[in-house]
Amino acid sequence: MTPTLLIIDDDAKLNQLLKDFLKDFGFVVLTATHPTKGLKTLKQASPDLVILDIMLPEMDGFEVCRVIRQTSNIPIIMLTAKGEESDIVTG
Repeated sequence: MTPTLLIIDDDAKLNQLLKDFLKDFGFVVLTATHPTKGLKTLKQASPDLVILDIMLPEMDGFEVCRVIRQTSNIPIIMLTAKGEESDIVTG
């Protein structure tokens, strides 16, 4: 079975870049540019891993992570330009 990844990032160009790169390694890659759409896709597709941006519109990545953790233990990789120690610890 081919692993499925879900990328939730509001940067459509970055989503496409990551999707193209990861597909070359045999992954099925789903993307969402809005947190609500990402959470909906997560429920519908049941991916094996989420790559989650921290700085998202309306709901930041930390909040999206909290929502995901209410119902799932899916692995999450936090994708961020933030480097503050407090952000790293929170993530």
